[in-house]
Amino acid sequence: MIVPVGIFLSALALIVAERFDRTKIALVGAALLLLSQTIDQEQALEAIHFDTLGLLAGMMIVVRLTEATGIYTYIAIRAGQLSRGRPFLLVIALAIPTAVLSAFLDNLTTILLMVPITFLLADAFDIDPIPLILIEVMACNIGGTATLIGDPPNIMIASATGLSFMDFIVNVAPIAYLTMFAVVGFLYLAFRKRLRIAPEARDKVMELNAARSIEDAAELKRLAPVLLLTVLAFFVHKPLGLEPATVALCGATAMLALTRQSLQSTLGGIEWPTLFFFVGLFVMVGALEHAGAIDELTQAIVNLTDGDRTAELMAIIWSSSIVGGIVDNIPLTATMIPVVDSLAGESGDKAYWWALSLGACFGGNLTIISAAANVAAAGMASRAGQPIGFVQFLRVGIPVTLFSTACATVYVLLRYT
Repeated sequence: MIVPVGIFLSALALIVAERFDRTKIALVGAALLLLSQTIDQEQALEAIHFDTLGLLAGMMIVVRLTEATGIYTYIAIRAGQLSRGRPFLLVIALAIPTAVLSAFLDNLTTILLMVPITFLLADAFDIDPIPLILIEVMACNIGGTATLIGDPPNIMIASATGLSFMDFIVNVAPIAYLTMFAVVGFLYLAFRKRLRIAPEARDKVMELNAARSIEDAAELKRLAPVLLLTVLAFFVHKPLGLEPATVALCGATAMLALTRQSLQSTLGGIEWPTLFFFVGLFVMVGALEHAGAIDELTQAIVNLTDGDRTAELMAIIWSSSIVGGIVDNIPLTATMIPVVDSLAGESGDKAYWWALSLGACFGGNLTIISAAANVAAAGMASRAGQPIGFVQFLRVGIPVTLFSTACATVYVLLRYT
């Protein structure tokens, strides 16, 4: 257990230091684990979430192809005009759609769609895009908590328990959206000095003709129906028996068949460093899982409750939030499910599952590697020449995670104890 924990902590420290590229660090860490035979090749392949990589790659192609038509510029201009150039309305215009979309699509897809629009808006208003992106990521992770399909931990919990879509809506959505509004308000106040819009920039945006931003109307007519069908397919992928990655890759394939854009330039638009960062991260976390490190840590935290129901619920919320925020909430949820199932007992006390859902999903905001949406947003920002550092994200992630987890704690105490 010493080797995987040591390599993971060393990699985390180097990522925090920001002296080396995080993709290189993750890949070196994964290679060391394989060469030291801490994890074998078969286990490493099993640890890689190819559904996440497929979803990322597919949506990157979709975004790349549709971006060339100018449709995102059009949406950005219209959003800016609807907000009338007022910073608070601009934040609301971005945060609320992000939170709603993340609940019914998924966090990763939502971020891949919203970040290009955000950069265009920030450029139009001549403001720093990073505060807007950070607000979107936080709103995305919290908003995704509201439904069964919004965040991977919820999908995993539902698969293990048989809880329905409406169960999550009734039990988790209320606190998710209340917390989201509070967090967005808090972050707006924290960033308001960096979101000041000059009157001339506001007037410039209001005078723009959004229709002129469409650069290739013929291409848009070819690709827009595929984009619409792809988005709609995300809403019904479960009844259709399709994984989100399948939907994204099929949409991307259909667009590639219809587009007149160069295949080489399209594939060049994929965030390859982000994809390979995920590969390295998945292998390192997989090594922690196989060594039993995550299981021992979570079990030790739960054992401290000494059988008290209220203490158990609190332990589940806080341990899943903090530990999941450090190592990724997907393996944390997989580890916690049998523990929570044992604690819930024969009575099947559902409060334990809501505690796990809230803790694991809210913990996704803690660090830049806690959730797939965070990594994707950071990758897109880096490609645009506006990198988001680990510490920079942490300064926002820590207070947001502590506040949202505290809200979840109060909610669970009031409603289920």
